[in-house]
Amino acid sequence: MAKTKLQKKALLEKIDTNLKNANAAVFCAFNNLPVNEDRKLRVSLNKEAVSYQVIKKTLLEKTLLKGHISNVPAELSFLRGNIGLAASSDEVAPAKIVAAFAKGKQDFKIVGGILNQVWVDAEKIMALAKLSPKLELIAQTVGTIKAPLTGFVNILAGNLRGLVTALNAIKDKK
Repeated sequence: MAKTKLQKKALLEKIDTNLKNANAAVFCAFNNLPVNEDRKLRVSLNKEAVSYQVIKKTLLEKTLLKGHISNVPAELSFLRGNIGLAASSDEVAPAKIVAAFAKGKQDFKIVGGILNQVWVDAEKIMALAKLSPKLELIAQTVGTIKAPLTGFVNILAGNLRGLVTALNAIKDKK
């Protein structure tokens, strides 16, 4: 059943709000995706608090060409098939989940995305999907900053240890 103009306007506002509130969004194109596969994707996205919806291409074009997202290609003719939108406040989660789901599926592929209100192509989304989780990256950074300090403390403690060893040797001689 066809949607009324009022329904389309409400859907357009919902898409626009999702994109404005999201730090990252991934667009995927698919054909002939079985319902159980679609359900698996939705469940894995919901676990990570990523919103997902299937959008009509005309509504997507109207939303993208409004102007609050930069670098949007003028021609969106590369969007073929059904278009899914996975959006989240986490920059990496949508890309990771959709990329993992797309592995080995010929009829499901990433066509692009939005990162901090800037359009990025599919290659950059795939590179984003290969990143470690945010907390792991923070832990690695802290470890890198901490390493020289730990070494410095060990050097200072080594001098004291040497002094104590020398004093003990003198005490044992007497």
